Order: sequence, then structure tokens, then C-alpha cells
Amino acid sequence: MAPTQPTTLDVTPDIRIALAELRFTFARSSGPGGQNVNKVNSKATLHWPVASSAGLPDDVRERFVTAFRTQVNKQGELVLHSQRYRDQERNIADCLEKLRGMLRQVAHPPKRRKPTHPSRGSKQRRLDNKRARSEVKSRRRGPSVE
Repeated sequence: MAPTQPTTLDVTPDIRIALAELRFTFARSSGPGGQNVNKVNSKATLHWPVASSAGLPDDVRERFVTAFRTQVNKQGELVLHSQRYRDQERNIADCLEKLRGMLRQVAHPPKRRKPTHPSRGSKQRRLDNKRARSEVKSRRRGPSVE
């Protein structure tokens, strides 16, 4: 019995991308492969319509497009390439792993920064250090001409 192929790219429990949404094209790779590199289309290019993906929550979609805007074209489609390996299957898997990593990166909203103020002690230490440096530098100067 042959193992069944997965139908989704599972990133988190909330984010699952249907593999049917992904489109792959292939081209000749410039990577390793010797004479084979001139005959085999091993470079994989992944095309994924981020804007119309059903498996992506809206907030994650906004963070994704913002974070990776250089890789998303005007049609709202993400384009990823992989030519690391000599065979197509491994390059496809590499593209899927890149996509999974990108989605994990934006899966959770960033923590909001709580504005803080420097403590009285840190202000005093800063002023003491400035005074000490000033004293060191003033001792380097020669006596005044007056």
C-alpha cells in the first residue's frame, strides 16, 4: 500500500493551505548537476495567490503581505524559487518548507511595546559617567595660558 500524499500544507492549527491553491512551474536550474543541468527542468517556482487564499486568516494575510511585499507581485501572488537540489521533488519540498517558515514567522501578532521611563538610578549613573569622562578629558588639557 502506497503512502497517501498530504492535501494541505499544515503550518499551525489555524493555518492550513490547500495544496490545490499552489501552482508549480519548472525551469532549467543553474545549480549543480553537471551535464544533467542542461537537460532536466529541476528548478521549482511556486506561485501562490495570497490575496485569495481560503486557508489564511485575514490578520495573518495582512502581516504576510506587509512582511514579504517584495516577493508578492501586483496580482497578489507570492513567487518562490528553489534550485538548491538536483531533482524536482526535493526543490518542491524546499519551496513548501520556505513557505511554511514564512507563514510561521507572521502567524502570531507581534507583542506591543510598553513605553517605559528610565529609572532615577539609571539617570544618575549616566550623569556620573558623563562627569567622570569630562574630568578625564579636562585633565588631558594643559594648564590655561591666563
